[in-house]
Amino acid sequence: MLKQKLQQKILQKLSPQQIQLIKLLEIPTLQFEQRVKKEIEENPALEEAENNGSDDLQYEKEEIDHNDSSDAEDDYNSEDEFSLEDYLPDDDDIPEYRLTANNYSRDDEQREIPYSGGITFHENLITQLRLKRNLSHERRELAEYLIGNIDEDGYLRRKLSSIVDDLVFTMNIRTTEDELYQALKAVHELDPAGVGARDLQECLLLQIERQDTSKPEVAIADKILRNYFNEFTRKHYDKIMSRLSIDEDTLKDSIDEILRLNPKPGTSFTDPTIRDTSTIIPDFILETEDGELTVSMNSRNVPDLRISRTYIDMLEEYSNSKNKTRSDRETIAFVKQKLDSARWFIDAIKQRQDTLLLTMEAILGYQREYFLTGDEKKLRPMILKDIADITGLDISTISRVANSKYIQTEYGILSLKSFFSESMTTDSGKEVSTREIKQYLQECIDNENKRKPLTDEKLTQLLCDKGYNIARRTVAKYREQLNIPVARLRKEI
Repeated sequence: MLKQKLQQKILQKLSPQQIQLIKLLEIPTLQFEQRVKKEIEENPALEEAENNGSDDLQYEKEEIDHNDSSDAEDDYNSEDEFSLEDYLPDDDDIPEYRLTANNYSRDDEQREIPYSGGITFHENLITQLRLKRNLSHERRELAEYLIGNIDEDGYLRRKLSSIVDDLVFTMNIRTTEDELYQALKAVHELDPAGVGARDLQECLLLQIERQDTSKPEVAIADKILRNYFNEFTRKHYDKIMSRLSIDEDTLKDSIDEILRLNPKPGTSFTDPTIRDTSTIIPDFILETEDGELTVSMNSRNVPDLRISRTYIDMLEEYSNSKNKTRSDRETIAFVKQKLDSARWFIDAIKQRQDTLLLTMEAILGYQREYFLTGDEKKLRPMILKDIADITGLDISTISRVANSKYIQTEYGILSLKSFFSESMTTDSGKEVSTREIKQYLQECIDNENKRKPLTDEKLTQLLCDKGYNIARRTVAKYREQLNIPVARLRKEI
């Protein structure tokens, strides 16, 4: 049965400008630079400012009122009134968001050194393949297709049967798994050793086979990888020694040979123009001088923005026209929309910079002792609400600022999220950060006897003796967060 009823609701909707600001807050510096360049490309009313001190953007600040324009009443209402003053910069060509003190680094004049051109990892493999003269055209074609399926670590993680199907549907090439495997063997002969392996065991075997197998330790390493790989990964060394009838010293020499191999052969291709994905660009730069902390935005690659003079002139010209045609009114609406969008974007950038700096300065004040010394034990327990209370911003805003942002300090480039941690009260009643507990846990494991690694139960006891009264499951959680394996997998001989 259908029913009709009246219902009142209170809804809170975000304006497009608020949504734009939220998106700008979330992204780190590199993506922000790309976002600014994209906006310049898409909005002709927005352009890069020339920092030459010229006064070519000085206009008479004149307000134009359209309320008495009878021929435009179908296209404009009270919300369409505007002033050219809205689009004019207040300080020559200098964008407003560049006028805030400490908004960009004093090292802003530094420029990145460009890299010279290079070839990709896959291009390098194909170049090697084409130098092999003993391959038929068909096998070379299959090998090149296989290279295209190798990931950046150097592995072929797809099943040969799936690739056989792909070749039929995408290239109309009919082959078999055996033929494809023969082509893969040609890929296995390329450098770096281990490339094209389908799993870790095959990768290590491909590398050890290129070693001098006349050496006893290399020969035993080959047997371990070929026949006792599971026991090796689980560090069941007693079983390996028993089955191979070798002593501990021989086993240690063989394992050392294995540990010299590269589990990710693709990473050995270190062309800086290609393999630069792990580079972190800091959003903030911290400088310490005479006990004073100064933070600045890393905005050296973000261009200064201004509203296009051409579009302002165009708006003024069409608006001053007395006999407006429908085409003129449509042009005015279009130009005004582009100018509004440009102004909103510049305002959003300023709000982003102000919000980021306000949040970072609050974090600096809260964690002052840590930033002065670099000692993680000086980190105070800090949650998002602490910084929200200091800044007067919403917790969600602080979360967006902290997410994917980094600061460059004397102690390295650090994630903002790493400064936030929960608190725990020790037996003495002192409130400490969980980061301090993790650091002590790391120290215990670093100093343990690797022949008899500390179990989680033993680590729990050591922490309790130190005054950190936590459960074993919490120790296991912290250990996993530190990417430390269980005691059995930390064992060495």
